[in-house]
Amino acid sequence: MPTLGNVPPRYLPLPLLLAAALLAGCEVADAGPAPESTDSADAVATLDTLTVAKAGSMRGYTREKFPHWRDTGENCDVRDTVLKRDGDKVKFSGCNVVAGTWDSLYDGKVLNSPTKVDIDHMIPLANAWRSGASSWNTAKREDFANDLDRPQLIAVSQTSNRAKGDQDPSTWKPSARASWCSYAADWIEVKSYWKLTITSAEKDALTDMLETC
Repeated sequence: MPTLGNVPPRYLPLPLLLAAALLAGCEVADAGPAPESTDSADAVATLDTLTVAKAGSMRGYTREKFPHWRDTGENCDVRDTVLKRDGDKVKFSGCNVVAGTWDSLYDGKVLNSPTKVDIDHMIPLANAWRSGASSWNTAKREDFANDLDRPQLIAVSQTSNRAKGDQDPSTWKPSARASWCSYAADWIEVKSYWKLTITSAEKDALTDMLETC
C-alpha cells in the first residue's frame, strides 16, 4: 500500500488508509481491520482522566537520573531493540543493528542508516521530571526511560527529535500532520500509565490533535 508523505500506514487515520488502499487497487473488503488504528474516543476519555497541573521545577534534573538504553544481553541494548522493531530490512552484526531503513513518523523522512536515526522518548525525560518523575526513585525512572511495552520509544530522524527537545504538544508538534492523531494518542497513553500530569496548554493541544483522527 502507498504511504502518504512517507508516513507508515500504521499511523494513518482509517479514512486515509481506506483511500490509499483504493488507490492501490486493493480489495478493501479483504483487508481486515487497520492494524493499531487509533480509537480517538478512548484517547479523549483517557485524556480527561489525566491530572492538570502547572509544570514542576527542573531543579535537580539530569538525564543521568533516567538510566537508559538498558542492556538486553549479547552486547545489545534497548536502542538496538527499537531499531529492529521500527526498521525495514534490518541487518545485524551480532545483534547490533548496522543497516536498514526507517520511516520517521515525525517528519515523513526515510532514513537509510541507523546512524541517521534517533530513538525518541515520546514523553521527554525532562518533561517527565516536570510532571511527576522528580519524586520517583532511580529504578522507576530507569523503567520509564526503557519502556518497550508502551509507545514511549520510537525511531525518528535526528533533526525532528532534536527540534522536539523536551517540549510538549503545546509548543511542538510533528511536521507530518498525518501523524498528529497517533502522536497525541501515544502521548496520552504513556502519561496515563505513568500517572504523569499535563498542563492546561498541553491538554488543549492534545485535544486539537485528536480532532485529526
